[in-house]
Amino acid sequence: MKEIIAVVRPNKIARTRDILADLGFPGMNATKVLGRGKQKGIGNEVGFEVMDDIRLSGMTMKYVPKRLITLVVPDEDVPLVTGVIMKANRTGEHGDGRIYVCPIDEAIRIRTGERGDEVLR
Repeated sequence: MKEIIAVVRPNKIARTRDILADLGFPGMNATKVLGRGKQKGIGNEVGFEVMDDIRLSGMTMKYVPKRLITLVVPDEDVPLVTGVIMKANRTGEHGDGRIYVCPIDEAIRIRTGERGDEVLR
């Protein structure tokens, strides 16, 4: 099992959710987050000015609203799911997001006590 963590543009979350559900991956979590990449905030996108930890210097860092998607899939489905997320979110512009794939050692369904891949079904 692998956890797929994707940071995407807010306006792409519904399309991503719908495509994943159509492919048989309806279970996911989505959270509103603020972040920034190498560009330290994209000037043309809506952002929020947030004070840096170094308040005395008067510096601010721009954070951009994003959506954080997480879902757990069987190992063999990772290429399909990451490919779909990339296709649904790629604009070719800075700020399209990132995808991270992490190993999952164990999964347990609380209601039944099932473990492993059965939890994903």
